[in-house]
Amino acid sequence: MAAGKTDAGDSAGLNWRAEFQDSALEALFRRTMQAHDACQMRYALWVAAGLFLAFGLTDYGLLGFGNAFFVLIATRTSVALACILLALSLRKRPALAQRPLPINLICLLGISGLLLALPLRPDTPGIQLASMVAASMGLYLFVPNRLPWMLIWNAYLVTGFVTLMLLWAPLPGALLATSLLLLGFVNLLGWMTVKRLSQLQREQFASLLEERAINRQLQAEIEERSQLEERLRYMACTDDLTGIANRRRFFELAERELRRSRRDGSQLVLCMVDIDLFKSLNDRHGHAIGDIVLTTVAGCCQSVLRETDIIGRYGGEEFVIALPQANLHTATSIAERLRERVASLSLPMVPERNPLSVTVGISRVEPGETRLDPALLRADQALYDGKARGRNCVMVARHGPSLAAVEA
Repeated sequence: MAAGKTDAGDSAGLNWRAEFQDSALEALFRRTMQAHDACQMRYALWVAAGLFLAFGLTDYGLLGFGNAFFVLIATRTSVALACILLALSLRKRPALAQRPLPINLICLLGISGLLLALPLRPDTPGIQLASMVAASMGLYLFVPNRLPWMLIWNAYLVTGFVTLMLLWAPLPGALLATSLLLLGFVNLLGWMTVKRLSQLQREQFASLLEERAINRQLQAEIEERSQLEERLRYMACTDDLTGIANRRRFFELAERELRRSRRDGSQLVLCMVDIDLFKSLNDRHGHAIGDIVLTTVAGCCQSVLRETDIIGRYGGEEFVIALPQANLHTATSIAERLRERVASLSLPMVPERNPLSVTVGISRVEPGETRLDPALLRADQALYDGKARGRNCVMVARHGPSLAAVEA
């Protein structure tokens, strides 16, 4: 994170125009500010149009009907209409607020119209100076132009004002110097204000980008951690080789089914499944072949079980199965299908004289039993009795010492 923060700080460097040194970053910032600039420009244009038209009403009181009045009112009306036209255009095309041509064309018309009023209106120098100060501050604060253009248009405004004052209404030297100092101070203040605002906006934007980058990184780390936790949970609950539940997970699920069966009064049957002669097969062909056999038999078990049944690897070549809501007849049918499915397997590494087979021991959880261990011991005993009978069979442990066998 520290490295990312340093990179963001470097890319957020600003130049003398209070813009990002990185042109791509500056372009992104300006696209982000487009709607804001368009809204600000529309307000400024409507206010400017209203002021030009409002001052046109005062022109009659000062000039009366005459050539000067008609020239001035035509100029003000033209500037006001241009402002209104651009304001309407910005509503449909906000991107115009960041285009140099429309903004600077309006600035040229507005400033030229304002300067034209100076020799035509018989105002006092103080009023004319106040109008120049107001116009200068408006250019800095309300027109979303770039800083170099702001400086250019204010220079045009000051130069035009001084030139007109020298040509049409010469001012005393002290008053002219005071006017220049005041306009200079206003421009300095406006320039510093705009630069500071631009810096703050871009610093906030850079901080926002940095925060978003950190959030993305955190989100990626959270997702990675979630995936790791999910993987750990999977590894903690699943046998790596066969992909079925491991012993601990099986007993968690089977204990849950035991509680449900006690609550509902339904039956629960347990099956112990053992691969016949697996040790000799493993010793003869190697552990790699033994792993393939284990995975294949686990797949056979899953293929014959119902969706509600639970299978887990008990250890070595033994598997354990819990059959919720199944009686001994249903469990025997399922176990027999499993035995037949395994017996029908044809694996190239297993010789035909020693076909693959399983022995299954079955026991139900008797009413009143609160643990799985008694039923599991009976199923395990039935399994070993099946091994003693010759393997490849399904043995059912009845309630009591007797056992029933379903032989191949």
